[in-house]
Amino acid sequence: MSDRTPQILFVEEDPILMEITAFRLELLGYEVVTQQSAEQALEWLKDKLPTLIIADHMLPGIDGIEFINRLSNDTRTSDVPIMLLSTNGDLEDVQKAYNAGADEYLVIPYDPIVLESKVERLATAMTESE
Repeated sequence: MSDRTPQILFVEEDPILMEITAFRLELLGYEVVTQQSAEQALEWLKDKLPTLIIADHMLPGIDGIEFINRLSNDTRTSDVPIMLLSTNGDLEDVQKAYNAGADEYLVIPYDPIVLESKVERLATAMTESE
């Protein structure tokens, strides 16, 4: 088990949602790195590996599903847990996210307690496997 602070890569283009969510996660003791697009996140991931990745479904350029597909198919990032945020709770969209490799799905607007619970579970699973 690692002694380092768990790091979350949060990919979100909406600055308000990004700020609110990052602040909440930082209050829980996580180090949060934010990126506004999948392209920026992929560039950042070239030499860093977070404990957990949270991405919005609707990203500019590469959307959240394609982003998850790329991460899942890359041996370097395939073990990093991923949570997808979306305004769409439609079962078909949820299934697409899980099929792409998402480990969790959270509908926006989200309940902060549910966010905390899902993040804690994913981050704990990742740190225990290190």
